[in-house]
Amino acid sequence: MSKAAELANLIGNINAGGGGVGRNLVVNGAMSVAQRGTSFASPANAAKLLDQFRNAKSHDGAITVTQDSSGPEGFANSLKVDVTTADTSIAASQYQHIWTRIEAQNLQHLKFGTSDAQNVTLSFYVRSNKTGTYAVVLAQNDNSFKQATLTYTINSADTWERKSLTFNGDTSGVINDDNGSGLEINFILAIGSNYTSGSASASFATYADANYAVGHAVNLLDSTDNEWLLTGVQLEVGQNPTTFEHRPYVQHLLDCQRYCFVVDATDDNEGSGDRTLGLGTYYNDTAVIIVIDTPVEMRATPSLSVDLNGSSQWLQSYVGATGSNTNAGLNVGQNGNNTAHRLYFTSSHSSRTAGQSSWNQVLDGARFVMAAEL
Repeated sequence: MSKAAELANLIGNINAGGGGVGRNLVVNGAMSVAQRGTSFASPANAAKLLDQFRNAKSHDGAITVTQDSSGPEGFANSLKVDVTTADTSIAASQYQHIWTRIEAQNLQHLKFGTSDAQNVTLSFYVRSNKTGTYAVVLAQNDNSFKQATLTYTINSADTWERKSLTFNGDTSGVINDDNGSGLEINFILAIGSNYTSGSASASFATYADANYAVGHAVNLLDSTDNEWLLTGVQLEVGQNPTTFEHRPYVQHLLDCQRYCFVVDATDDNEGSGDRTLGLGTYYNDTAVIIVIDTPVEMRATPSLSVDLNGSSQWLQSYVGATGSNTNAGLNVGQNGNNTAHRLYFTSSHSSRTAGQSSWNQVLDGARFVMAAEL
């Protein structure tokens, strides 16, 4: 084969998702990025966990989710679910699962909604003391809500096992070419009978409660001895799983920062101490404008929040050598590209002058979050 032909074949494999760079559609599948923290006790329904992964909860038990330092060979981290309050009898309408979403415009090569729709394969590493059959639901969020459900079995307790599931391409459901949610992956851990009485299929069909998690046969919540760990999550084009696409940590971080950017001054992130937020200008005696250039374009205009983590105040604003602490109010404006963000902070300061320059930092113990997650 000529060099030109070899190159053409390589490009074809990459474009088809066959082992090339960028084939994994899941962001943070190695569980290496945890901007919001590394431990989440009793997370609520829809709570944000490790970057891009969230909780779904409706039951009488409780869990703690952590970024664990164990994993199969080649992985430094995993997402760990520990049962802290048991629910031995899941009601018909109750559930517990962990989920992640994929941005729609990153899925256009799947050709969903056409006769050329591509099959996709989900692979992942899982470990639990609780053996048995678990369900995974792949949901299509655009247009009409559709789902496909398959199961996997944990065969050996406390042993890392790699699983792969192939879902049929959806020939009728178009995924919009936009920055909304295109696909959602749901790892079911416990679920009531309302969601298991129908029939499961690897093909997408209109959502129905009864078909959602058919085949799931485990209640992970039935004992506080139970735990479940996940890493190496990969969704790719084709019917055969390839090896997990390992990339440098900084690339995983940048991928995550499209959806969440954090200035973290908590003790669980690189030690304690204040963290620089940015330079600003006072536009009256009580308010400052700070422009933050995020490392990548964020998915949408972010919402702002502050986690005080026990601190009484979160922002320190200096004019010259004089600084003062405050619990500043939050607002955000845009320059139109979701990269440079004009942040407006109002506080109880009354000794500033319009036009004064300032430098501003997040105080030790607090966490400032700009969120544009799916």
